[in-house]
Amino acid sequence: MLRGFATISFWANDPEAAKKWYAELLGIEPYFERPGYYEFRLGDHQDELGLIDSRYAPGGSATGPAGAVMYWHVDDVRAALEKLLSMGAKEYQRYTERGMGFITASVVDPFGNILGIMYNPHYLEVLAGGTA
Repeated sequence: MLRGFATISFWANDPEAAKKWYAELLGIEPYFERPGYYEFRLGDHQDELGLIDSRYAPGGSATGPAGAVMYWHVDDVRAALEKLLSMGAKEYQRYTERGMGFITASVVDPFGNILGIMYNPHYLEVLAGGTA
């Protein structure tokens, strides 16, 4: 039924500032732009990160960090965490070694969204054509 990650959407009261912040973090510009909406394709599978003006959020949406944490695979969690913090993100979940090679951390971006980062050996195995 669930075939894979398609798009994650982050809300921002200032979508222009969010676009600039994520463009700097990722080192790329959005591939798709509309007023109040920007989309980046990134990573090994060209996953999509959408930045949406908060005024379009569904009624009842959380106005601060809440809900599930979506983790992006990174090669060096400590270095990625340091970069995020240096850019103004706030620590949400500290650097944590989970065992068996899994390492996680998460931050709250300057726009109130939780951004998870993870070193995941299974991700690398699947990417290399193995079966995790």
